[in-house]
Amino acid sequence: MHDPVSIFRFDEHDVYLPMITLEELDNNKKGTTDASRNARQVSRELDALASDHLTQGQGLPLSKTGRREARGSIFFQTGALEIKLPMGLPDTKNDNQILGVVQALRAQQPDRQVVLVSKDINVRIKARALGLDAEDYFNDKTLNDGDVLYTGYLALPPNFWETHGKGMESWQTREGTRYRVRGPLVSAMSVNLFVYLEQVGEKPLYAKVVEHHGTSAVLQTLRDYSNPKNSVWGVVAKNREQSFAMNMLMDPDCDFVTLAGNAGTGKTLMTLAAALAQVFDDKRYSEVIITRATVSVGEDIGFLPGSEEEKMSPWMGAIDDNLEFLAANTTARGDWNRASTATNDVIRSKLKIKSMNFMRGRTFMNKFVILDEAQNLTPKQMKTLITRAGPGTKIVCMGNLAQIDTPYLTEGSSGLTYAVDRFKGWEHGGHVTLARGERSRLADFASEVL
Repeated sequence: MHDPVSIFRFDEHDVYLPMITLEELDNNKKGTTDASRNARQVSRELDALASDHLTQGQGLPLSKTGRREARGSIFFQTGALEIKLPMGLPDTKNDNQILGVVQALRAQQPDRQVVLVSKDINVRIKARALGLDAEDYFNDKTLNDGDVLYTGYLALPPNFWETHGKGMESWQTREGTRYRVRGPLVSAMSVNLFVYLEQVGEKPLYAKVVEHHGTSAVLQTLRDYSNPKNSVWGVVAKNREQSFAMNMLMDPDCDFVTLAGNAGTGKTLMTLAAALAQVFDDKRYSEVIITRATVSVGEDIGFLPGSEEEKMSPWMGAIDDNLEFLAANTTARGDWNRASTATNDVIRSKLKIKSMNFMRGRTFMNKFVILDEAQNLTPKQMKTLITRAGPGTKIVCMGNLAQIDTPYLTEGSSGLTYAVDRFKGWEHGGHVTLARGERSRLADFASEVL
């Protein structure tokens, strides 16, 4: 019910399905939740595998339906097993019956290793207490450790030009200066990776990799968004990572951007400023679409009244806070008096707040799509949302992997981690992990000590 094709993910190992597992699938197949859909898909997969008559103890090859990566067989519990459980574990509970099957199977086949695979932590604890081997299901994890997530930038060593400058070419383009470099560090680079070299007394180098050819890479210098003359709707980058993020957000050739970082690192403010600048000033996009995963931090407050937009408004407090800041922080320019009520109404007319529940089948054309709190999405939900993009649309996913509120999701299996890992190196996508908080000294200290 967590991953409907999990039975095909065990390589050369055989899979044994207790009868009570099929009962659990049958009990959970009704409904429109992801778990119910997955239960129905598993049932269809099992039906295709078990299309022939099953005989006692005989396995069916998992590759039978065309999944060649599965080299083992699947065994169904076709007969009764002698289950002996300790007195403290009543056999009326399904979890305990599964433990009994594992115990009986191990006694029946002492020459083979029997391992219980479950996403249920308590079942794994009980299994180990009974002396049985138990493991989590690892195939859903993009990363085993969230700390090794791709950051999107690379610090160059002080001797970079000495080791990589031999035969270097440089030329000017409209976007900036480009350098073609060769050397040992090139193998660690990928397209749209940001690189920087900061040395005392010398002008720093901030660039991104625009081409990568195995033994050589082309670096292009960046626009400095920490300079007030390059401010975006009054927002100036306060650190190196924010400047990297601004370069991606303002780049029309970058269709997909992911921003990760702790609370107060400026993800929402920068994204909203870049969106409004490109909708109103550059006329690059027709409007801004905002959505987010509606997962509560605490107890749910119940149903919300009103239309789709009104139901979503309590979830969009972060957007409202940042809109107020952008309006108050920006002085009048030309015909724009952004602090006026009329101007605020015009801005809000270009902001559409949508619920994720109604995204299936939609196509966004020429839109700037902001997906907030993306760490609470599953990989499947993330795929559903990203594939809504039509011609001329840019999607920005933001999230903090330290604040996952969705049950059963971890830093390694979050949809945000999945998207960052899969889009790494794509020439029209980029990622930056924002490291430094800029909200307030109180928020920064709280992030560290609480």
